[in-house]
Amino acid sequence: MKAGFFNPYLDTLGGGERYALTLAEHLVAKGWQVDVFGCGSEIKKDLMSKFNLKLKRVNFVPNIRSLLSRLKKTREYDLFFWLSDGSIPFLFSQNNILHFQVPFHDVNGRSRLNQIKLKKIDHIVCNSKFTKKFIDREYGVNSRVIYPPIDVETFSPGKKKNLILSVGRFSQLLQAKRQDILVVSFKKLCDQGLKDWQLVLVGATGVGGEDYFNQLKRKTKGYPIDLLNDIDFNSLKKLYSEAKIFWSASGYDIDERKEPERVEHFGMTIVEAMAAGCVPVVIGKGGAKEIIRSREHGFLWENEKELIKITQEMIDSPKTLNTLVKAVVKSSQKFSKKQFQQRFNEII
Repeated sequence: MKAGFFNPYLDTLGGGERYALTLAEHLVAKGWQVDVFGCGSEIKKDLMSKFNLKLKRVNFVPNIRSLLSRLKKTREYDLFFWLSDGSIPFLFSQNNILHFQVPFHDVNGRSRLNQIKLKKIDHIVCNSKFTKKFIDREYGVNSRVIYPPIDVETFSPGKKKNLILSVGRFSQLLQAKRQDILVVSFKKLCDQGLKDWQLVLVGATGVGGEDYFNQLKRKTKGYPIDLLNDIDFNSLKKLYSEAKIFWSASGYDIDERKEPERVEHFGMTIVEAMAAGCVPVVIGKGGAKEIIRSREHGFLWENEKELIKITQEMIDSPKTLNTLVKAVVKSSQKFSKKQFQQRFNEII
């Protein structure tokens, strides 16, 4: 059996890339030949290291440039998986899967040409119910939700420290992670008397992120705040295992009804943190509401005052924090790689 994958954003090393390549890894393990279009083989090592995936037997091949070449090429495959950039492709394999990672809207999704293209798409898959709501409305389809694969078995609680962790790109582009809000909030906690706790912000700068990273660095002076740029997977895993609390402000001050693309569409790092026994305190927008039931296995907040209040309450009540650790680890199992593989097996 032969499968082709196309992802226009492979070099960004983000959640959509992990989603597609985890499926590629799964198919290779089942004996499929898998070709990934869009980048040369030089990126393979980075992808394997970043996502902890076994991709040695996956072929990375040049992009399919012209429409005519694409029409001809996709016919060669038993399955073709395409991550959409908002557009609908012409696909002609035996089983065509179109994946939406972003809740696109106002892109003329119901155009006549798109309706023609959609007739050849066998399955439309979204990464969350949040994304599905916008995709179905925009394109006039009934997509299915297959949550992103989290390798939950890789993460486990370790010896915990007084550590708050946040993981996300250092960027001010489309989906800003708003680490600036986290820095301000932690500084206020310290100014109010918090001692012997540390905030660690982990991410990659990517395109246009270096200036933002340096701005944040300047704002942390005099406070126990560390910024770590582009660390390896094992180092990140260790931080997850040591942290007691996980923070996220992605989508802060955004109206998710008007700008859904600017909030967290799912929240893979939230689940990773939970699997490591790190209690999430994250903004109550986008896909996070599908992961966390507030006060049962984490907390959702809406404004800076709530973030500070909830965090202080947990710090003041170690017993409550310890009780939540078991709950968050158990809840994370719903988003395992095994669940992801089973859902895709159903449509493959």
